[in-house]
Amino acid sequence: MTDQRITATPIDPAKLDRLAEVAVKVGLGLRPGQDLLLTAPAIALPLVRRIAVHAYKAGAGIVTPILSDEEMTLARYRHGHDSSFDRAASWLYEGMAKAFSDNTARLAIVGDNPMLLSGEDPSKVARASKANSMAYQPALEKIVNFDTNWNIIAYPSPSWARQVFPGDPEDVAVGKLADAIFAASRVDREDAMGNWASHNAVLRERTNWLNGQRFRALQYSGPGVDLTIGLADGHEWEGGASLSKNGISCNANIPTEEVFTTPHCRRVYGHVVSSKPLSYQGTLIDNIAVRFEDGRIVDAKASRGAEVLNKVLDTDEGARRLGEVALVPHSSPISQSGLLFYNTLFDENAASHIALGQCYSKCFVNGAQLTPQQIAAQGGNQSLIHIDWMIGSAETDIDGILADGSKVPVFRKGEWAK
Repeated sequence: MTDQRITATPIDPAKLDRLAEVAVKVGLGLRPGQDLLLTAPAIALPLVRRIAVHAYKAGAGIVTPILSDEEMTLARYRHGHDSSFDRAASWLYEGMAKAFSDNTARLAIVGDNPMLLSGEDPSKVARASKANSMAYQPALEKIVNFDTNWNIIAYPSPSWARQVFPGDPEDVAVGKLADAIFAASRVDREDAMGNWASHNAVLRERTNWLNGQRFRALQYSGPGVDLTIGLADGHEWEGGASLSKNGISCNANIPTEEVFTTPHCRRVYGHVVSSKPLSYQGTLIDNIAVRFEDGRIVDAKASRGAEVLNKVLDTDEGARRLGEVALVPHSSPISQSGLLFYNTLFDENAASHIALGQCYSKCFVNGAQLTPQQIAAQGGNQSLIHIDWMIGSAETDIDGILADGSKVPVFRKGEWAK
């Protein structure tokens, strides 16, 4: 029954195959003999199978899929014992961490209903999230530190499509979401590989310019925004293709329109409001407004989802500090689509954004050689979470502040000034 439903969805098989090929060759840069660990919703099996084909064609050793299911997730919340929400499968994540240490590549396919847990007990959702985050740390550290090559892509599940296109019949909604995913992932044209090569070159030009400037901070201004984000000592901008510690170049996110780096977690001042809603574990958090002092959020409000926002901020000490700052022009394809995907992989590429929580050690000069203590001393943040939310708009101006205090225009009216 499930396979029949999957087959019936109006998803262009040629473009789906193209997405699988790009994920393996551009997203992962998979090497001959390298194993691949793949996680995905069960509904995404058509894409999982095409990835296995392209991975083995590229010389993969063993492809190991781990599938999740929305109904099984809901069963836990509706029938599970209360104490189970403070537990997570640490043995699984420890195994993942060992695999990544042994040079296994990591691929995640997202596509679950973003509002799946919206009707469940928020305290259970928060407890389960925290337990999972703690258990996931051994594996997450290998990913955020780019110990191995990794990639995230998306599959247009019916439950997700209904959220993005609520007024359409399911088959129409799935077709629309598939087309939006293919366009954003740059596989809607035949020469997808060439398209990605050109796109990566443009993002590299941006990072090279920013790294040449050596800004001390970024200053944001616009409606509801007066924010200064200090940049970590020895920070380095990244964007597009990135070299992992195992020597393999990968595009961690498909799609991607951002260039990003590590802010100094103790040098953020001012206030900012979100420019787009944040979908977080079944809750839509809208009109986020926060105020920073000495890098820490000291006041946080939201017109919707405020309770969940404050639970997130109380996860640990680092949850109220920034771990990432990213620049995305308002003219990005995802922004111009006018869609709210309810999925950070896409929505973060519609606007400049910041992330609460854990930083990327990759975003430091010689980051691979730095210890966690050195990264912290240079301003890198540590946390169990990493949550991106959008602050850029067509009215956003951003200036880079140099060491002597002078300013260089970076963004004007939501677009690159240079």
